[in-house]
Amino acid sequence: MKEENQKKKQEERLIIKRTGYPSVGEIVIGTVTRVLDFGAFVSLDEYENKEGMVHISEVASGWIKDIREHVKKGQKVVCKVLSVNPKRGHIDLSIKDVNERQRKEKIMEWKNEMSAFKWLEIAGNELKLSREEIIKIGKKLLKEYDSVYSAFEEAATEGHESLAKVVGEDFAKKMVEIARENLKPKKVKVRGYFEIKFLQSDGVERIRKVFEDLKIEDNVSVEIYYIGAPKYRIVVEGEDYKVVESALKKITTNVSKLVKKLGGECNFVREEA
Repeated sequence: MKEENQKKKQEERLIIKRTGYPSVGEIVIGTVTRVLDFGAFVSLDEYENKEGMVHISEVASGWIKDIREHVKKGQKVVCKVLSVNPKRGHIDLSIKDVNERQRKEKIMEWKNEMSAFKWLEIAGNELKLSREEIIKIGKKLLKEYDSVYSAFEEAATEGHESLAKVVGEDFAKKMVEIARENLKPKKVKVRGYFEIKFLQSDGVERIRKVFEDLKIEDNVSVEIYYIGAPKYRIVVEGEDYKVVESALKKITTNVSKLVKKLGGECNFVREEA
């Protein structure tokens, strides 16, 4: 009875699925529907009526004696799309080609998306829309955004104007309201390192003075630490990319000026976040 109720609850849960096929190389999440001696069939959670196959050689690295020791019916799996043949309806998948970082990121991405589906349902119910109307709106969002969750992220930071063109003003405003209740602002982080050289005997003191005299804006946080002569890493974090970039530019300019003023040499190298 408990299993039946759980199954019914899952069936009632709103999930907006994409039409078409996934791209080769895409990381997807799915549910194992059948396990055979030669491979496992996986229903793709994000796509309408799409099922892929993981050959036994793509389940795990090394020789596999019994595939059922690695995958079971009903199991959630994260896979990489190896090939797609729309004419034949074939999708070849790999579990072993997904590394741990990709697996964790995809699971988190899917959990976020499930939350977004719930918020979408709440918005629709408050506006007294039918389930079909809510699904239609969800599909519109998937055409315009990477995910329904990313649409809510934009709603939280940018407001309802751009969303209104996709889902209508009333629904967009409701999305903003829900997004700002549930989403914390995303932190933006940029980083790099200074190469600072002083030939004077009190070089260490001069470097300390450079960073002590540095003015930091209130709307960002800044970390500066020693990583090995002559390098000092800087990490600037905030809630707005433009503000963070502007703060980094001001800091690098000021540090360069202070170093030169104190008789040293300075070079800044930007790093990928």
